[in-house]
Amino acid sequence: MNNYFVILAAGKSKRFHKNLSKQIYYYKNKEIIDYSVEKSLNSKLFKKILIVTNNLNYFKKKMYPKSISVIKGGKERSDSSLIALKYLKKYKPKNVFIHDAARPNFSIKLLKNILKNLKSNKAVVPAVYSRDSIKYKIKNQIFNLNRNNSLLTQTPQAFRFKELYKFAIKEKRRVNDEATLFINNNSKVRFILGENKNNKITYLSDIETVKTYFGIGFDIHKMIRNKNLYLGGVKIPFHSGLKGHSDGDVILHAIIDAILGAMRKKDIGAYFPNTKKFKDIRSPKMLRPIIKNLYKSNFSINNLDINLICEKPKVSKYRDKIINSISKLTTINKHQINLKGKTVEKLGLIGKEKAIACEVIVSISKYD
Repeated sequence: MNNYFVILAAGKSKRFHKNLSKQIYYYKNKEIIDYSVEKSLNSKLFKKILIVTNNLNYFKKKMYPKSISVIKGGKERSDSSLIALKYLKKYKPKNVFIHDAARPNFSIKLLKNILKNLKSNKAVVPAVYSRDSIKYKIKNQIFNLNRNNSLLTQTPQAFRFKELYKFAIKEKRRVNDEATLFINNNSKVRFILGENKNNKITYLSDIETVKTYFGIGFDIHKMIRNKNLYLGGVKIPFHSGLKGHSDGDVILHAIIDAILGAMRKKDIGAYFPNTKKFKDIRSPKMLRPIIKNLYKSNFSINNLDINLICEKPKVSKYRDKIINSISKLTTINKHQINLKGKTVEKLGLIGKEKAIACEVIVSISKYD
C-alpha cells in the first residue's frame, strides 16, 4: 500500500466569503476539510495523508494521528500541489491522490474505484457530464459545445507519482488541476465516472442549508350527543360529536396550532377567538388561511405526524379518508402525512368515551 493522499487547503476563499475560511467552515456539523481527512483515513488505502495549507497554526493544533502531516502551501493551487509533491518525494510513493478540500462529498467507493483503475493506468480522473448547455467564447465568436463530449473533472485525481512529479516540476504555467499536466504532455488520462454529489464548494450559497422548524399542536374536546363528528375535515358516522365553539375538529385544530408554533405565530385562539363571528365555523375554513399564510411566507411542509387519542371511533377504519382530506386542505402529498390511533386504556374522560384528543408534530422548511 504505497499510496499517498494530498488535501489542498491553501486557498484564500475570496469567492466564498471575505472573512471566512472555506476549508474550516462548518458544514453539516463538521469543518469542510474534516470530510476529506476522515474519508481518506477510514478508507485505509493510504500510508500518509498530507494537508497543504496557509493556516499552519490552526491545523497544527488539531490532534491528528501520525499518518497525517501538515505543511505550508503556496500562492496558487498549482504551487501548493508542487510543494506537496516535493515533500512526498522522499517517501518514494508509487501513487499519489490529489484532492481539493472544497469537495467534501466524495465517497470511499470512489476512492477504491480510482485506485482499481490506477493499476493499469498512469492517470485516473473522475468526471461527470454537464447537465447544462455549454457555450465557448473565442474573441467575439460564440461556439456551442456538445455537452455529451464535455467532461467536468473532479477530484481526487490519482497518478503514478514519478510521471506526475516529472510533469509538474517542468511546468511553468499555472494549471487548474493535475490532469492538465498530463494532457499538456500528450500523456493518456483515464477518465472514469465521477459522482454528481461530488461538487466543489465555491460560494457560501453552495452549502447554505434549508432552515427547518418544528411545531407541536394539541387539542381536546368533550363529546356531546346530537352533534356531527368531524375529524380531519371528514364527517364520521358516530353517535356523538365534539363540543366546541366551532365544529370541534381536534385533528385540524391541532394541525393549525402545530403550524403556528413552527412559524412562531402564537396559537389558534389568537386568530379564531370565541366570538360570534366564528360561532359554529367549520375547521377547514380555519385551516385554509393558515396554510395560505404559510406558503405566502415561503415555507413548505415536510411532514405531519398525527396521534388521534380516543377509544372510539377506530382510526384504522377512516384513516385513508382523513389523510386524503388533510392532503387536499394542505395541498401536500398524502405520503407526507401519518395518522396513528392511540387509546388510553379506558382511563379518564377519553377512556370513558367522553372526549377525544389529538396531538400533531409538523416539520416545515423556509426557502428563498
